[in-house]
Amino acid sequence: MKRTLSLFALVAALPALAEGTRELDAHEHGVGTLNIAIENTKVAMEFKAPGADIVGFEYAAKSETDISAINAAIATLNRPLQLFVVPDSALCSIVDAHAALAGEEEHEEHADEHAHEAHTDEQHTHDHGHEDHEKHDGAEHEEHGHEEHHGDHHDGHAEHPAHSEFYANYLLDCENPEALSKMTFAYFSAFPQAQRVNVQVIKSTGARAYQVDRNAPVLNLEP
Repeated sequence: MKRTLSLFALVAALPALAEGTRELDAHEHGVGTLNIAIENTKVAMEFKAPGADIVGFEYAAKSETDISAINAAIATLNRPLQLFVVPDSALCSIVDAHAALAGEEEHEEHADEHAHEAHTDEQHTHDHGHEDHEKHDGAEHEEHGHEEHHGDHHDGHAEHPAHSEFYANYLLDCENPEALSKMTFAYFSAFPQAQRVNVQVIKSTGARAYQVDRNAPVLNLEP
């Protein structure tokens, strides 16, 4: 598995795909990314899509309805051969599949940062209470500016809405890899808000970039 996944490192070394690689890193609603590495009978896949494409929202789920939607989506994403359909003659089976939601940890880190800043400001104000009146006046003015700076800092965080993404890693074993001529993206039927998937197919002979969209959901895997 490590040898197969190491093929993904080839992408960074191919200047012709540099622009495509930068595009794949962007968070764009309606657009997912899929890396496919094929070596002998092994097919490794890395998939990522915005939360809005999969469940219709990207805020932290709190209601039972939202949590159920996320769990159902993860269960669906854990069935790669039903989303990315290959010919039966390839005789592919799932060796490993893991899907999850990313993004909530980053939100919690921001919350911890804000709590730490609030504690620092409170301690700063308390310390100034022990100074004489004249110094306190100067410190109060300085503290006011300090608070304005933190206000701008918090506003800066507010300007960036939270993003969440679903990701999945798959490993398939295909007894007849010569039959891997195409891949049909039933993914679009499973997730109606998804519009396009940027794909990179990596083999020992090199790598190629593709775009698969809802109106043409078939990827040609022929050499």
